[in-house]
Amino acid sequence: MKNVLLIGLGRFGRHIAIKLNELHHQVMAVDKLERRVDAVTSYVTNAQIGDSTNEEFMRSLGIDNFDLCIVAIGDDFQSSLETTSLLKELGAKMVVSRAARDVHAKFLLRNGADHVVYPERQLATWTAIRYSSDHIFDYMELDKDSAIFEVSTPDEWVGKTVGDLDIRKNLDLNVLGIKKNGKLDLKITPETTFSADEDLLILGNNHDIQKLFHE
Repeated sequence: MKNVLLIGLGRFGRHIAIKLNELHHQVMAVDKLERRVDAVTSYVTNAQIGDSTNEEFMRSLGIDNFDLCIVAIGDDFQSSLETTSLLKELGAKMVVSRAARDVHAKFLLRNGADHVVYPERQLATWTAIRYSSDHIFDYMELDKDSAIFEVSTPDEWVGKTVGDLDIRKNLDLNVLGIKKNGKLDLKITPETTFSADEDLLILGNNHDIQKLFHE
């Protein structure tokens, strides 16, 4: 469990608050708008209305006590940049800031952010890959070349084993798990046999997955 300071409670910030609550982290939520703060009070440990660019207010939060600080401000880049810089000046251990464009990311990283996230870009990529294929059900990018895909079992794999297909050698793909009736089995061996009523978790790249399904 971590102590998390979450600044910016628009739609993105609110969803982060809900997920952090599900993961049982301690969350202090901050926004300058009362209605946004009120909307997350049931999901966070504490919440305050305040201006995150105000040094006195930020000092009052005890920034160095948090394991993680997330700047989720999306509608005011100047405030996001000032907040990111101020957090680092006040001793923040880890700062993750939201960026909309590459130029924003560069400034945030130069001014204190340890990491940046691109929620719009990442969701756009996921949507394009997920819904342009009949066989891909989920997708998680690991780097520019690799991702984990949840896919339907290819027809030509049904009834065959991992060893029969020699998937890693022949297709440059790795089967990480098999999902059936909502349950995930990660115990994959050369003797594991594929069936039509299962989904697969596969590590690879988009080109190889498309080639597998002839798309």
